[in-house]
Amino acid sequence: MTRAYVFPGQGAQTIGMGRALADAYPAARAVFDEVDAALGENLSALIWEGDQDALTLTENAQPALMATSIAAMRALEAEGIHVTDAAFVAGHSLGEYSALCAAGALTLSDTARLLRIRGRTMQDAVPVGVGAMAALLGLDFATAQSVALEAASATEICQAANDNDPAQVVVSGHRAAVERAVEIAKTRGAKRALLLPVSAPFHCALMAPAADAMAAALDAVAIATPRVPVVANVRAAAVTDPALIRALLVEQVTGSVRWRESVMFMAEHGVTEAWEIGAGKALSGMIRRIAKDIDCRAVGTPDDIAAALATKA
Repeated sequence: MTRAYVFPGQGAQTIGMGRALADAYPAARAVFDEVDAALGENLSALIWEGDQDALTLTENAQPALMATSIAAMRALEAEGIHVTDAAFVAGHSLGEYSALCAAGALTLSDTARLLRIRGRTMQDAVPVGVGAMAALLGLDFATAQSVALEAASATEICQAANDNDPAQVVVSGHRAAVERAVEIAKTRGAKRALLLPVSAPFHCALMAPAADAMAAALDAVAIATPRVPVVANVRAAAVTDPALIRALLVEQVTGSVRWRESVMFMAEHGVTEAWEIGAGKALSGMIRRIAKDIDCRAVGTPDDIAAALATKA
């Protein structure tokens, strides 16, 4: 079977994630130690013993989810399962940074610092309450795009932010425009349309200040050629050139996460199994709805690794 490793985005965070990995694998614990050192704080204590609301803050959730994913990847490597066993890696939004780190394009310390900057600048780009995001369920992407266009105005942005799967599109922008999109979607046949409990309108033009900040931050770090091609969110195609990776990470802040197309790209290029590395199983659900022939497996605990090893054997 041809494998892809995929890495989750924001929303998968839970208190305690990754702790069993750190207890079972020294290589996994070393990931959390290095992230703590890179950030100059005890993020692992928040992840394992802290408050869910504090963990959910964008500036914490992004490096925390990445650390958990890389800890799982290092635990797999300790068992002889390597990133180069995959044909592609990919991640949803912040998960693209996890994918790049796993593939060796970014160092772990740089990835942690970049995601802390990314989380803070995305949160600070728009005053709380000005923006919103909403999930439109039961509409295809073209219909959702037309809903967003109709909801927008000369002064209020509404864009399709996440093309998650054939029946789930997230729109983002000014709160009033997003609220209009929710009502319009209901008239267009959406099964459900609801505002999401997020603190900022991610992946739309309102994030331009964060994109500028990320351009400066990314210019200050080295990006190597990844050991495995990375399927980029905004291209829905595999990339390996470091300069292009840098540019696409900046574009990703304001651009749409083309997850449905990314999965289709991997399926069209022979991928038959996807391992979701880190917290949760959200991507596995999306992948099953996009490409039913791809076998999905979540790998976020020692038991998950044991099951993967048993299958490999």
